[in-house]
Formats: sequence, C-alpha cells, structure tokens
Amino acid sequence: MKLTILLLFITFFTISLVYPQVSERKLVSINNKKMAYITFGLEKRKIDEPIVVFESGLGSSGGSNGSLFPFIQDSFAGIVYDRNGIGESELDSAVRTDADVIKRLHDLLTTLKISPPYLLVGHSIGGPFIRLFTSKYPEEIAGLFFIDPTDFMLTKEEDDEVKLKTSSKTGYQELLSINLQNILKDPTISRGFRHELKRELDESTPYFFKNYTSLPPLPDIPVTIMIAYNKHIEQYETKMNEELKLGINLIQWWKALDQLRIQHYAEMIKNNRNSKLILLPRYSHGIHQQDPKLVAEALISTYKICIKR
Repeated sequence: MKLTILLLFITFFTISLVYPQVSERKLVSINNKKMAYITFGLEKRKIDEPIVVFESGLGSSGGSNGSLFPFIQDSFAGIVYDRNGIGESELDSAVRTDADVIKRLHDLLTTLKISPPYLLVGHSIGGPFIRLFTSKYPEEIAGLFFIDPTDFMLTKEEDDEVKLKTSSKTGYQELLSINLQNILKDPTISRGFRHELKRELDESTPYFFKNYTSLPPLPDIPVTIMIAYNKHIEQYETKMNEELKLGINLIQWWKALDQLRIQHYAEMIKNNRNSKLILLPRYSHGIHQQDPKLVAEALISTYKICIKR
C-alpha cells in the first residue's frame, strides 16, 4: 500500500510544496547539524510584535505551508523551517522525543536572534508540538493557531468506548501504532523520515502521547483551532480497512472520534479569552491547502488580536 494512503488515514500527512519565494532559503548549524529555514517580514517587524512560527505535520517540510504565503506574507513576520531529518535539514539522532523537537526549534529561534513573542502555527501533529512548546516556554507565546490538529488528548478509555459504540475492532490509538510500524517496513523512505516515525511511535508506546498527559493549563492567550470533520470516506480508507482486516465501521468511527476531538480542544481553551473553535464540515485534513485564503484570513485575525493584547 502506498505511503501516502497510510499517512492520510491516520490524519498526519501533509503535501510537501516548494518553499515560497519570500526570502532566500538559508541553513544554520544547530547542535552541529544544519537546519533549513526561510524567514519573511523580519525587516518590518516592530519591537514586541509577534513573529509567526510554522510547525508542519509528520514527515512534512516547512514548505507544506507554502499555499498560505500569497495571502499572508505582507501581513506579519514569520519563519518556516524543516525539522531535523526532514526536507533539507540534517538528521540528528539526538532528537529522540517531541521535547527534543521543541528544544531544537527554540534553539533555532535563539541562534537566529528571533526574539519572542511567538504566534505558533501547527498543522496535524504540529498541533501537539506547539502545545508542548507552550508548556515549556509559556512566557514567550503570544498565541496559538491549530490547523486540523491531531487529538493528543484522546484517552484509552475514550478510544475503547468508540470501538464499543461503533462495533469496530480497532481503535485510533492502535491504528496509529499499526500504521507507523507498517510505514517503517517500507525500505524506500528516507533515514530522516524513518527517524521521525520511530520517534512518534515511541511517544505513543505503550501509552498514547505519554509525554503530554500532565501539561499545565494554557496561559490566557488567544487561540484559534480549525477542525475538519464529517470528512468524506475515501476509497483508500475502505481498501486499507479491508486489506489490514481492521474491522472499523468507518463512518460512525470517524464521527465519534471527531466529536471527541472537538470536545477536547474546546475544553483546552475554555478559560482563554479571545479564542475560538472553527468547525469545517466536509473539509479535508489539509485545510490550508484546500482553502488557503480561509486559513490565512483566520490567521491574520488571530495575529491582530495578539497585537492588541
């Protein structure tokens, strides 16, 4: 089965695009490993204005956000980058946990003298990453913007209840492990992507997102969360369900998981003023690629709220 099919099914995959020509691509050494990045608007950034920091999905380079740039590059300063082992950034075997990913991003920003405050943007698994970053550096965060984020808050009890309610044999947490292990069997994937897959498999073994279970509450910052739900069941999902004998009642299964994800993220921001949850029925996981103008307008609105605080 194709790699893209596997990744889309677990809602982690983003399409890698060419970096937007908003500035020259650059490399910098962080922990003796080269990291690739692009910045825009820094020359116009005023003191204490937020800079927008983009975190992409699993296995995706910073260029996966490229569809947004025609709509945002004149609105604020920002940086996109490739995690170690992804895109043009060198693999670093010392990055073993998501906490290491966050530390490396912080080291990158510090080395480039890109000072806070930061408005963090995370797509898919980039959503958990920016939540973890905020827990480590809360005083540096101006706001958060989630694009169809992975539900790192799903508990084993909730997952089991979904299986029971939908008469399905496989839960989301189990499916994640199955898919990551299957992708790792593919000899054609890059060493960097393989390292990232192993890291995320370890993060959820034996417990789902085990290093995220005791995060402190969010600081009272503006948060925008865009969630696609009631997605169309694609042919590849049906084929995968049959070939791997997953026994999933796909329509009801996804509906139940969508409801839980919406509940979890709504609960996460319940004490945050100037925050909102944007629900997008029938949208795809790649909201920013399907409708970049919609996402860009919401991001610009969130940025303006951050400035006014």
